[in-house]
Amino acid sequence: MAKRDFYDILGVSREATEDDLKKAYRKQAMAYHPDRNQGDRDAEAKFKEVNEAYDVLKDGEKRAAYDRFGHAAFEGGGGGGGGGGNPFGAGFEDIFEEMFGRFGGGAGRGNGRGRQAAGRGADLRTAVEIGLEEAFAGVKKPVRVPSSVSCEACSGSGAEAGSTAAQTCPTCQGAGKVRAQQGFFLIERTCPTCSGAGRIIKNPCKVCQGAGRVQRDRNLSVSIPAGVEDGTRIRLTGEGEAGLRGSPAGDLYVDVAIRQHPLFQRDGANIFVRVPLRMTQATLGGAVEVPVVDGGRARVTIPAGTQAGDQFRLRGKGFSVLRSAARGDMYVQVSVETPQNLTKRQRELLEEFEAEAEKGGRSSPESEGFFAKVKEFWDGLAR
Repeated sequence: MAKRDFYDILGVSREATEDDLKKAYRKQAMAYHPDRNQGDRDAEAKFKEVNEAYDVLKDGEKRAAYDRFGHAAFEGGGGGGGGGGNPFGAGFEDIFEEMFGRFGGGAGRGNGRGRQAAGRGADLRTAVEIGLEEAFAGVKKPVRVPSSVSCEACSGSGAEAGSTAAQTCPTCQGAGKVRAQQGFFLIERTCPTCSGAGRIIKNPCKVCQGAGRVQRDRNLSVSIPAGVEDGTRIRLTGEGEAGLRGSPAGDLYVDVAIRQHPLFQRDGANIFVRVPLRMTQATLGGAVEVPVVDGGRARVTIPAGTQAGDQFRLRGKGFSVLRSAARGDMYVQVSVETPQNLTKRQRELLEEFEAEAEKGGRSSPESEGFFAKVKEFWDGLAR
C-alpha cells in the first residue's frame, strides 16, 4: 500500500511554516493519542503516521529532500520514519522539550545549561546596619559570611591531587539528565550516576569528598555608596556559595538598613530637622545655628513673629544623591515652646504682657481674629 503524502497527513499545504506544522501536529497527535483511543488499532496506526510525517517535515534538510524526491528520499534506512526506538517520534520529544523548558528551568539536551544550573553555588543573603552619616558619605562595611568555598586541596575540581580530573558521565553523556520511556510517556530525570553534575570523579579529593568545596566563614568588605536608601539590596556577583566541582559560584545579596537619627529625618534627598524656639526667640526674632548632616553648621535667621510650623529651606544642605555630586535641601521646621517652671519675676512679666495685650494691642492677630468670629457666631444665634 502506497504511503500517504506527509502534508496531507498533517492537513497542511506545502507552503506551511514551522508554526503551522507544529500546530497541525499537536492537533493530530492529541486526536489519535493511544491514551485517548485505547484498543483502537486504527488510531494507533494514524498516531505513528502523524509522528513520521512531522519528524520529516520539521527538519529543514529532510523536508527539502522530501519535497524533491518524495518518500523515495528515505528508502533504504535514510529517512526519519518512526523516530528510531521512540514510538512517539522526534516530534513528540520536541513538544516535551518545549514544556520541560517552560516548567523545568529551560534545561536543554547537550547544551550544558542544565548541568551548570545543577552545580552552581547557592545565592546567599546577609544584612548590614549603618548610620545616617555613613549613608550620606558612603562607607565600607565588613561582613562575615558562613558559606562553602572552593577546596584548596583540589583547586575546586573535586579530584585528588595528581589523579585524573573529572570525566564526562557515561550514563548521561554530560547532560546531567537521562530520559526513560514509560508507556506512552517520555520521562526526564536527574542522572543517578553523576547526580546531575554531568561528570564523575573516580578518585575524589579526601578533603572535600569530591564536592570541590568546603564549609568556611569568609570575611568580605562591602562598599556602600553615598546616597544609599534604607532597604537597598547590593549584589556581589560570585561571592555566594562555591559551585560543585568548579561550577560557578552563587551571588551574595547584602540588605542595607539605616538607623534612625536623633536629629534628622530623611525623605529621599531632602533632610528635615526640627528646631524648638523659645517664645521670646520666635517673638523677637534672631539667629540660630543648626547642624548639617555632613557634620557642619548652618546659620538660620529667624524673623520676628515666627510662628510654630514655619519652615526655612537651606538649598544644597540636604542628603547626597546616589551616583551624583548633587545634594538635596535641608528644611528647618520651627516649633515654639511654651515656657514652663516660671520664676516669680518671669510670671510677673508675662502677666504685665497679657494685661497690655488685653488693652487692644495687635500682638496676636490670629487669636484676636478667631475670637472675633466666635463672638459674631454667638451673637447671630442670640437674635
